[in-house]
Amino acid sequence: MAISKEEAPGGSFFDLGSAHENGELMYRNYRFVLIIGTCFGLQYVCVCPEVGKLWAFEWQQVQAESVGLSSAKLQEMQEELARRNTKAFLVVRDDKIAYEWYAADHGPNRRHYTASLAKAVVAGLAVAIALEDGWVRLDDPVCRYIPEWQADPQKQKITLRHLGSHTSGLDDSRPNEEAPWKAAFWRRETPPNDPFTISRDQAPVLFPPGERFHYSNPGIAMLTYAVASAMRSAPENNLRVLLRERIYRPIGIEDHEWSIGYDQTFTVDGLPLVAGWGGGSFTARALARIGRLVLRKGNWEGKQILRPETIEAITTSSGLPGHCGIGWWTNADRRFPSLPADATWGAGAQEQVLLVIPSLRLIMVRNGGALSPKEDSSVVWERYLFAPLMQTLLDRPEANWQGNLPVDGSAGISRPENARARPPYPPSPVVEKIEWDPPETILRLAPGSDNWPITWADDDRLYTAFGDGHGFEPKLPIKLSLGLAWVEGTPPAIRGFNLRSPTAEQLGDGPRGKKASGMLMVDGVLYMLVRNAGNSQLARSADHGRTWEWAPWKFTVSFGCPTFLNFGRNYAGARDDYVYIFSPDSNDAYTPADQMVLARVPKTDLFRQEAYEYFAGFDERGNPLWTSDITKRQGVFRNPGR
Repeated sequence: MAISKEEAPGGSFFDLGSAHENGELMYRNYRFVLIIGTCFGLQYVCVCPEVGKLWAFEWQQVQAESVGLSSAKLQEMQEELARRNTKAFLVVRDDKIAYEWYAADHGPNRRHYTASLAKAVVAGLAVAIALEDGWVRLDDPVCRYIPEWQADPQKQKITLRHLGSHTSGLDDSRPNEEAPWKAAFWRRETPPNDPFTISRDQAPVLFPPGERFHYSNPGIAMLTYAVASAMRSAPENNLRVLLRERIYRPIGIEDHEWSIGYDQTFTVDGLPLVAGWGGGSFTARALARIGRLVLRKGNWEGKQILRPETIEAITTSSGLPGHCGIGWWTNADRRFPSLPADATWGAGAQEQVLLVIPSLRLIMVRNGGALSPKEDSSVVWERYLFAPLMQTLLDRPEANWQGNLPVDGSAGISRPENARARPPYPPSPVVEKIEWDPPETILRLAPGSDNWPITWADDDRLYTAFGDGHGFEPKLPIKLSLGLAWVEGTPPAIRGFNLRSPTAEQLGDGPRGKKASGMLMVDGVLYMLVRNAGNSQLARSADHGRTWEWAPWKFTVSFGCPTFLNFGRNYAGARDDYVYIFSPDSNDAYTPADQMVLARVPKTDLFRQEAYEYFAGFDERGNPLWTSDITKRQGVFRNPGR
């Protein structure tokens, strides 16, 4: 029996190798902690089997169909990936390996570089440990841990959440001649020319923290720097050791299955700093184990390695532009229409990916070279990885499906015949049918103008807005992206009038110009929702549309094409004191969404962003649930793939 020894604090870990049982060669991977000490002058050795339980989980390989996946579709996907520089492809569902493939020069025991996938499985998990132990909070200012930033008016505003979600404003480190520090960042020289000191002292802040998304490797460097500094007084603050002892070994990742931080440690300000932006390498199965830990909300075979709220904190949207977690990407903004909203992943250059979809109990790992170097990155992810993976699902009932399959054929996806004919909801007991008047009865008083959100005002006029046109006769001399108007009279004897307002009118065709998508009057005040505003913005007028005030905030998560629910003249028919806003669940009017989402706000507080709540499903009695956290929104109407 072969025995190999690995050093670990508090004892030694031993691997018991192969053993013969019933005439067959059996391979096992048991681990025990041996405590060596002295009692009454006698040496003793104690084997603690409880520790071994943490390593009890082993992968099982099964037929894909037994876990609701199509083996034929998986093989098709693998063959296409193999043609496109893939080295490793692994799909896990319900804790079982449904498909595993490696290139001839690769294998299950061979590591592959992570590139920026390290941001998730190194930096993100390091933050998770610090959160778990109470050393940091995501909204802590980084200058609390990096005193060199305390005097900088911009950097003192940066939080850990900003760094982890690429919204800190710190410039990225792509080399160029104008900024020599960027090339120096990647050379990884000894201090003070190391990437951490460079990120701290030389990387400029390009915009106020939290204002927008800007991918930043120095930002992730400062994230792990801050964590190490926050844990300065902890028993261990070397992230390589922390990750090994707190996460990797406890979930059964062998030491030979991983390396991180370019195998370097930089000592800066007395701290052992390890790169978390790149420089890692893992086997596919090691990455899948991390994915399983995320999918199971930090629980490993009954042991809570990380609390569920800690996992959620790093793998769900930060609520900031870009909708990243902490080192992890999320689909909260439906950037990839084929994936469910709860999908989260770590990703690196040339499409290295660890994808976790909790709602589908699904994990995917892919390593290799670039899949399609000449195509846009977002297209590559969707076309060759995410959409084909979703097509392997056999148990995708529309009532429970969280994603939105493309219908343009760009990813080779077609709709099931039985799904095409089925209505998304049963017939309404209130509205039996809708009858449309003949086309010839349509009144066209402003040809060339479109959109027309409309509301019934207190003066009995219908106030509205048009897009990409010149409005009613006499037409305006300039084409407006957003123009205002009112309508009066009784059909067919109605008239339309253009309403000029310098504080509301917008220029720009199509997506280049702001356009009204919702109009509502409440208690004599006109409110207008405007799309193409990144994502959308609210305006109000107290003088029937002549002058407008714009809200100082925007919807930056979903609500890309919102509209109001009107309730009669001047909102007098409303059944409660709320205003309701519907929108496709996407960031703009041009991206398909598989569901409609709903917000509500007290009718006296429309301009106060903190007053908004979002529909979040139903309780056990069928009552609607509301949340102030927009990332927890759920759809009120769903029709996947339409």
